[in-house]
Amino acid sequence: MSEDLVPLSPISFLEGAATNYGDKISIIYHHNVRFSWRQTHERCVKLASALVNLGISHNDMVTALAPNIPALYELHFGVPMAGGVLSALNTQLDVTTLALLLEQLEPCKIMFVDYQLIDSALKACEILSHRKCKPPIIVLIPNYDQEQSFLAKNIPPGTLNYNELIAIGKKDFEALKPNNECNPISVNYTSGSTGILPKGVVYSHRSAYLNSLAAIARFEMKQLPVFLWTVDMFRCNGWCFPWAMSAIGGTNICLRNVSAKGIYDAIYLYKVTQFCGAPTLLDMIANASPSDQRPLPHRVNVTVAGVLPPFHVLNKVSQLGFDVNIGYGMTETLGPVIVRPWNPNSDGEHTKLNYGVSEFRQDVDVKDPETGESTPHDGKTIGEIMFKGNALMLGYLKNSQANDKAFRGGWYRTGDLAVREPNGSITMKDRAKDVIYSKGEVVSSLEVEAVLLNHPKVLKAAVVGRCDECLVESLCAIVKLKDGCSATVEEIIKFCEDHLATHMIPSTVVFGDLPVNSTGKVQKFRIREKIKGSEWYDSKN
Repeated sequence: MSEDLVPLSPISFLEGAATNYGDKISIIYHHNVRFSWRQTHERCVKLASALVNLGISHNDMVTALAPNIPALYELHFGVPMAGGVLSALNTQLDVTTLALLLEQLEPCKIMFVDYQLIDSALKACEILSHRKCKPPIIVLIPNYDQEQSFLAKNIPPGTLNYNELIAIGKKDFEALKPNNECNPISVNYTSGSTGILPKGVVYSHRSAYLNSLAAIARFEMKQLPVFLWTVDMFRCNGWCFPWAMSAIGGTNICLRNVSAKGIYDAIYLYKVTQFCGAPTLLDMIANASPSDQRPLPHRVNVTVAGVLPPFHVLNKVSQLGFDVNIGYGMTETLGPVIVRPWNPNSDGEHTKLNYGVSEFRQDVDVKDPETGESTPHDGKTIGEIMFKGNALMLGYLKNSQANDKAFRGGWYRTGDLAVREPNGSITMKDRAKDVIYSKGEVVSSLEVEAVLLNHPKVLKAAVVGRCDECLVESLCAIVKLKDGCSATVEEIIKFCEDHLATHMIPSTVVFGDLPVNSTGKVQKFRIREKIKGSEWYDSKN
């Protein structure tokens, strides 16, 4: 191998953007904040220079607690250009969990904090101090419209200001390139939906580079796209879009808060071509008030990853002028790995979680979890979805036991059960831990939930297994009705009987709220706990 090979890193995309798209708009925020790619490159270089002056060097940890604002976008380049490792943290974490993650990331030298989140950050740092851990230096990100917002009360001495850091940085600073492309570039945290503390997932410069290029093809991004930031940058580094957008010179529309009005306005004002995120985006668009909606000037690409909403929601979004794509992935795979268009003419009323076939950047297979053998393409034999390739995580942070379990047999084991269709596509059945064994049959809770969500009165639904005194498992459905609607247990069960096989019909139906985590994912472990410990679930209504 030639010694002249340059290690792959997505920070090289920004250098190319400054040269090839220098005068093109890179970032728009709040109408009055605009940067060109040349300006964004210069700001990131100066940020990296300031970080080095503060003592950041190769593989040092830098955290960020901020929504989708220009500063967080710049940190995706400035931190690795200083040799550091960026960990963007979930802005919805409670202070106790935030402190636990900061402790796991120790030593964390610097923490960038949005002005609206400073109280949470300071409380988390206070918890760290009580645990004899050294808290990071705080760099406050002020409101772009109110430069003096960093002078808020209770800000401790020594707190730095983001804009002042950039002002003192040197624009002729030479970015620090990784000497090994497998060095870490970021740490992203899982959602913690299984009831345990979120795990830190380490990405390399190489995997981030390759996945960014793959995203351009995967999401069919044409040159100079306009991307609306509705997916959180703290989730899988925003599915690697910060780096992908710089590779093709697109325009980033940053949103502090996501709303239906904000989405429609951005499409109208800036000619947004695409956005992505959780399936709740589709509900938001479909149920927007008439005053918030605007006629779309063109069709807009929207990609969602997660449990899909009912067919009628998908169909309405399509009729409003959005081209919906369905993605499958997870934090460990740097976001969605497989993406396919949703077709209202072929997907039918009861939408299956079918994700298409493998793409060029990954090996994906459905394998027997015990033997490691590939399952036949018969649409029946259930196996576990597994990945192998150049754009996976390096591993879990400080968790060798979890790494050994996840990569047992040389493939990353997702814990998702699926079948391989005759055409090679993958249809997901369920999470392994959520599969229910009823009347001698394997039941996918996702398939039952999909039927429940198509009931005209049902807003949300979750299905779990429930064991009786004889350890026989039956289906328990927790249903949240739409506002103003009422329904009986018998009505819900009759609907299931009309659309499902006998062994898939819930024997228990409970009406109420569903416990969710900060990402909106239903926490089925909490439902199971309530089933065991509460008489509330012993009732059918």
